[in-house]
Amino acid sequence: MVLVSLSASHHDLDLATLERLSVGADGVARAVLSGGRPVRGAVVLATCNRFEVYVDVVDAEELSSAVDRVIETVEAASAADEDEVRGALRLRTGTDVARHLFAVAAGLDSMVVGEREIAGQVRRAFGQAQEHAAATRDLERLFANAARASRTVEAHAALGALGRSIVSVALDLAEARLPAWDRVRVLLIGTGSYAGVTRAALRARGCRDVAAYSASGRAEEFALARDVRAVPVDGLGAALAAADLVIACSGSLTPVLRVADVEAARTAGSEPSGSSLVVVDLSLQRDVDPAVAGMPGVHLIDLATVRDQAPDLRDEQVARATAIVETAAEQFEGALAERAIDHAVVAMREHVQAAVEAEIARLPAGNVPVAQVERALRRLGATLLHTPSVRARDAARAGLVEEYLMALRLLHGIEPPGS
Repeated sequence: MVLVSLSASHHDLDLATLERLSVGADGVARAVLSGGRPVRGAVVLATCNRFEVYVDVVDAEELSSAVDRVIETVEAASAADEDEVRGALRLRTGTDVARHLFAVAAGLDSMVVGEREIAGQVRRAFGQAQEHAAATRDLERLFANAARASRTVEAHAALGALGRSIVSVALDLAEARLPAWDRVRVLLIGTGSYAGVTRAALRARGCRDVAAYSASGRAEEFALARDVRAVPVDGLGAALAAADLVIACSGSLTPVLRVADVEAARTAGSEPSGSSLVVVDLSLQRDVDPAVAGMPGVHLIDLATVRDQAPDLRDEQVARATAIVETAAEQFEGALAERAIDHAVVAMREHVQAAVEAEIARLPAGNVPVAQVERALRRLGATLLHTPSVRARDAARAGLVEEYLMALRLLHGIEPPGS
């Protein structure tokens, strides 16, 4: 078993490339698994600033073919060609896999360092893998430990104490061009989890006038759950004409808001038409046509704007969080290495216990109390097993599993199952 990851993020790529990679992300895990060996499990994490595939590979010798499988699958599902996919995805193995995922879950690798939403996105990514029967026990351990590391960072490094997120930074940037928050009229396009986070952020700022729109007709349900007004499917134009701030986060594969829509709303004669309109696009795959940015009186804030203008955290906070992640990754990798030798320890225990049972069976029923001898032999067996068991785990942590297995074969004639 080998855990590997292939990842692309805003650190190395422009958002347009990430957008192409992320098309079809929902079906990647199942498609990777459909070919069988060498891939045992897969989890896909696709957010507004990253695309990552975590894979459980059967054997280290089959790593190359597993990577090829992932690349071919992503290419088939996405809007990118094979060369672009291969050049965009960075391969990580060993401790680097846990170190990277733990940093991602803690918000250390985010566009806005310390963002809170990413932990939930990581959790949902693994949940989807479970739903699709694409998760393995080792992937479950990896993601469970990532969640634990994220909580430890939150408790001891206070990265999220400032309430920083992509949404909050975007609202900070929009604020200078808007009336007071209690007078801002907001049109929220989208009804998914990100829309829910956005609604909560608006409420925290005192924004009361929020209308929700969904091209799929889910606005009514969203509005009832979050105390906002629902916009009818055919009411986008009117809602747009009445808005001071538009926040788009539907994740649609095609723009929901086009230049013509904004032009029609701006000339509709409603009150805000002569004032400025702030449009925030939080979707990686662009809910808003970028050409809207060139329209008079319209100010567009997209993910690139957020990335470029997000404030930095203090160095000591980041250093403290990084140290927590490093420690957690080393502990996880050590525990994973120990499990790699568990079958050898079990085989050794069975070997010694069998020898003890054989000795007990040969004891005469004479003057020596059988129970006493039996207890003595069992204690002997436990004593003989203690040190080799400790040495086995030490060997695993030192990366000497194969050497230890060879010693078992040569010195004791024991062949651990599955080795």
